[in-house]
Amino acid sequence: MTQLKLASKFDLPVIMHVRQAIDDVLKNLRRYPVKGGIAHAFNGSMQQAHAFIELGFKLGFGGAMTYKRATHIQALAKSLPIESIVLETDAPDIPPSWLGHEGRNSPKELNQIAIFFAELRGMDLTSVIEISHQNTLDALPKIVQLCTSSKNLH
Repeated sequence: MTQLKLASKFDLPVIMHVRQAIDDVLKNLRRYPVKGGIAHAFNGSMQQAHAFIELGFKLGFGGAMTYKRATHIQALAKSLPIESIVLETDAPDIPPSWLGHEGRNSPKELNQIAIFFAELRGMDLTSVIEISHQNTLDALPKIVQLCTSSKNLH
């Protein structure tokens, strides 16, 4: 709750990993409105997904969706509006299926996650990458300044 209060006060987005508390988080987001953000590693219901989207959030999908038994997460990733989805790794946690449950995830897996997602949605990879990238920038607008600043340092 403190994070939401600070984000609301300073008009900043938040990134949240919500497990078994989605309804509580949505309740608090309505109480302390923030400038959107990312619901990381999303695995809630379709109704909860739409509630997050209505509050200006993007939904993060990554390694968990690549497992054959992850039919619920795959259904969400396939049917939610593409403009509401960001792709992520959650490195070093939640490894994709090709690393196994004991594997150590890393950012280098993001391209393969994007390939999996593109195939799941029947989209071309370039479009998936461009849309997910733009969705990330939309969710975290100040990240553009960080990227620009880091380029100027080199």
